[in-house]
Amino acid sequence: MTYVVNEACIGEKDLSCIDVCPVDCIYEIDEMVVIAPDECIDCSLCEPVCPVDAITPAEGVPADQRPFIAINAAWGDGREEVERLLAEHRASSG
Repeated sequence: MTYVVNEACIGEKDLSCIDVCPVDCIYEIDEMVVIAPDECIDCSLCEPVCPVDAITPAEGVPADQRPFIAINAAWGDGREEVERLLAEHRASSG
């Protein structure tokens, strides 16, 4: 299991999650933060500190937020890919 940052983070970027992450697997992009699933150790420390409840276990991501699983996972392909997927999602959900 890994954790996923969803749409509730867009425009918030509290960054408390980054402060508590023991492995530094949470990255800031222009509009939000993302969790690199291949780096996440599933410690769950980030979830309770998120003030907008934007962090959930991947298995618990609601259907309407599932595109964020791929958006977070795209970190391995680079910041530009994350930004591209986020822009596509925002355009399609309009």
